[in-house]
Amino acid sequence: MGPVYILGIETSCDETAAAVVGDGKTVASNVVASQINIHRQYGGVVPEVASRQHLEKITDVVEAALTGAGLSFADLGGIAVTAGPGLIGALLVGVAAAKAYAYALQIPLLAVHHLEAHLCANFLSYHELEPPLITLIASGGHTSLVLVREHLVYETLGATRDDAAGEAFDKVARLLGLPYPGGPNLEALASGGDPRAIAFPRAWLGEKSLDFSFSGLKTAVQNYLKRNNTARPEDVAASFQAAVAEVLVEKALAAARVAGVGQIALAGGVAANSAIRSLLLSRAEEKGLTCFIPPKGLCTDNAAMVACAGYYYYLARRFAPLEQEAFANYPLVSPADRP
Repeated sequence: MGPVYILGIETSCDETAAAVVGDGKTVASNVVASQINIHRQYGGVVPEVASRQHLEKITDVVEAALTGAGLSFADLGGIAVTAGPGLIGALLVGVAAAKAYAYALQIPLLAVHHLEAHLCANFLSYHELEPPLITLIASGGHTSLVLVREHLVYETLGATRDDAAGEAFDKVARLLGLPYPGGPNLEALASGGDPRAIAFPRAWLGEKSLDFSFSGLKTAVQNYLKRNNTARPEDVAASFQAAVAEVLVEKALAAARVAGVGQIALAGGVAANSAIRSLLLSRAEEKGLTCFIPPKGLCTDNAAMVACAGYYYYLARRFAPLEQEAFANYPLVSPADRP
């Protein structure tokens, strides 16, 4: 019996993506149609524009994924799609397409949570990795610490109370006059600065808290720039980045200690940040933890991670109905606990 191939579809924000993954491990193809150049002129993602772009690109991207994998629709075992959270109009395009393919092919529809897809990027990258583990998910809309007890069994130990890490990066990038996308441009600027130049605050939120808060840090940067006309932007960027990285990493290490697990993983778009990756690797090694960080191409939104998550749904026979909806707000809980 050959591998089970899952087609993944991802349209939660501004990337139209499709991928084919075999047995949850082998990436046969991974196609991403980016909208960065379109949204750059607006300084950020415009939801209506993103939805129209998804409509224009979705079938071409799916066909490109199948062609790249050297497979046909008849070779597929299931269709996995991001059902939420995300921009509702964008999500609806992917969900509608996935339902149509699943119905036409008479194969299972697999409705995946965007954050569980991100954490599955590590299972794609490290075939030997098995739960339990702590995953730090840091992206534009989310910052969470998730205990993965086993596949499809999650417990959120900490989450952001206000701005997500990626959101803070984007806001501070705008304060510094950097173009969209803010996060990568701020990281590039920070590479020429001194991370110890400015003592920006770290929001620890109490000794035992595993939650995050970055809005105060953003305000501190804003106030600093108002008071210091001659501040070097490179130092501001580097010092801000260091503050975010320290809080993310130290709380991730604390979560591993609380959960009593020896494995820690990084996921999400902010996980592509080199300073955060480097600090987590070094601090995890100091603490005797095994650290897993996916390649940068699997940190940002993609459909291979969706297909990987879908494979575990397939094994558990957790198939979605053809009435499956999209959800702009969708808490991460184990599939068994979802309504």
